[in-house]
Amino acid sequence: MSIVVTGATGHLGRHVVTQLLERVPADRITAVVRDASKAADLADRGVRIAIADYNAPETFDGLFSPGDKVLLISGTEFDRGRVAQHRVVIDAAKAAGVALLAYTSAPGSLTAALADDHRGTERVLLASGLPYVLLRNGWYHENYTENLAPVLAHDAVVAAAGEGRVSSASRADYAAAAVAVLTGEGHENKTYELGGDEAWSFAEYAAELSRQTGREIAYNTVTPEVLTDILSGAGLPGPMAAIIAGTDVSIGKGELVVTTGDLSRLAGRPTTPLSEAVTAALKD
Repeated sequence: MSIVVTGATGHLGRHVVTQLLERVPADRITAVVRDASKAADLADRGVRIAIADYNAPETFDGLFSPGDKVLLISGTEFDRGRVAQHRVVIDAAKAAGVALLAYTSAPGSLTAALADDHRGTERVLLASGLPYVLLRNGWYHENYTENLAPVLAHDAVVAAAGEGRVSSASRADYAAAAVAVLTGEGHENKTYELGGDEAWSFAEYAAELSRQTGREIAYNTVTPEVLTDILSGAGLPGPMAAIIAGTDVSIGKGELVVTTGDLSRLAGRPTTPLSEAVTAALKD
């Protein structure tokens, strides 16, 4: 029996595999990747590497074994039909008779277009009859802290979220929850609403950046249309810019505030404060 992680060299997947290596022998971990060269360091540590692509169903033939526990990390190709991509993995897992399939979804309260593919995948997974876990991940700190250059260039945080708050956490936090599910017992057919322990507003985020940089960084609230234009002008594809702006609207409605405490309970520790993520990003 293996623990199989798809998208294993992505931002979240690499955290998951790294943390799994602290809990289980390397030869019990299978990292599913599209490019083996990006997983060379994992192979060197004894992790089994499997080459497969969500867009090529045949690459998943025979990849899973009976009794495997699988983490399906959602794809990032918004223009490729993500539900169909995810169905490829779910169908292969069902055919193999895996013991559990966990899927990284989005908060159940989220109504923005970003959630559509996640809700569609959840329906496919539940209809499959597989033992499942829905890991409804909230927002990541890194969605903001990995792209500080324009903020620092203009001394401004720009968003269309109004006074809305976000229960974000670090990728490492969400990975810890996934690892707890993959290595633990009693999680079958459960849904976890995951988010950081402390919600924050964009005004507070700007204030934290100001405190740590010693500069006056403002929060500029704009309309979704203006934000879409700004992001498109910065080179982001129009559909993706619209998805981000739509998510800001949902933040303004309170849809990314998560109060269940599921994330810290699964991780076995408090979630990472936003201030720590800002500190780490400013050091890079």
